[in-house]
Amino acid sequence: MSAPSPVVAHDVEEILGRDLPWHELDGATVLVTGANGMLPSYALHTLLALNDARGAGLRVIGLVRNEAKARGILGATVDRPDFELLATDVTRLTELDGPLDVVIHGASAARPALHATDPVSTIKANTLGSFNLLDLAVAKQAGRFVLMSSSEVYGAQPEDVRLIPEGSYGGFDILDPRASYSEGKRAAETIASVYAAQHGIDTRIVRFGHVYGPGLALDDGRVQADFAANVVRGENIVLNSDGRAMRTYTYVADAVAGMFYAALVGTDRAYNVADPNGMVSIRDLAQHFTRARPEKHLERVFTRAEDAEERSYNTSRFLGLDASALGALGWQPLVDLDAGIDRMLRSFEA
Repeated sequence: MSAPSPVVAHDVEEILGRDLPWHELDGATVLVTGANGMLPSYALHTLLALNDARGAGLRVIGLVRNEAKARGILGATVDRPDFELLATDVTRLTELDGPLDVVIHGASAARPALHATDPVSTIKANTLGSFNLLDLAVAKQAGRFVLMSSSEVYGAQPEDVRLIPEGSYGGFDILDPRASYSEGKRAAETIASVYAAQHGIDTRIVRFGHVYGPGLALDDGRVQADFAANVVRGENIVLNSDGRAMRTYTYVADAVAGMFYAALVGTDRAYNVADPNGMVSIRDLAQHFTRARPEKHLERVFTRAEDAEERSYNTSRFLGLDASALGALGWQPLVDLDAGIDRMLRSFEA
């Protein structure tokens, strides 16, 4: 992805068009961790675009673990005078030169494969990383801390739940190494909350559901990345199950806009971010991807014939996020599933 690509630049322009008190960020120094990830990079590009469009006077620091990888992803952004690339692990960050006003913490191992293969680093980024950043926020008298969290914090839900509201917490097998991500995010939320209570830091927790769009690595391992990779390579989409589980899928620009609504006008501690119209089954999501490029004549292929049959859905397989609290702040998604998939594919095809 260039810095930013035409698709991302258009997305950022849409984000800045939202009716938000952007002026509250004027002159701020903002630290964005995990800056080369999909969601944090969109936040970073949005902040820098505030300088270009409104002369906001922001200084943006992007924290990454791998400098070479970040330069490849962020491109010319790293050479901007209002941007500083900081290459270190968030678990080792204890000092920072200059002022600090806002922290957006997005550094985390989001790929599902890493939760099992490197659970130690996964949980450290969310726990030690949060402690380090909040200690810095206290030392620098930063006024605002935004935690990028996940729907994973909700754990197992009752079978009759269709949309999960904030406050509906289920359980985990805490001894399973894969819990390193979900429990790490839960701990990070608690850490942020106790610093807010004790030190008065204005803290917002943003729980993202299933997000897709430019910046999601094609080898990420989640179905939305797998399906995009299939289409880009001109391959049929192979489903090894009936694909009837339903989730809420949200385009990345709408998700990041939701984060800014929570951060700039929200009053609750935590907000779900999910497109209520993006609730589809995995099998239907695959269909949306194949139809996005009709000239390739791609199809869904089921490894078991019985899975290809169209049947009514089992409502216990409906599981998404209830974003009505965020909607009450004025947020609404602007990019529907077909348009979002097209933008995602165009970003890779370019």
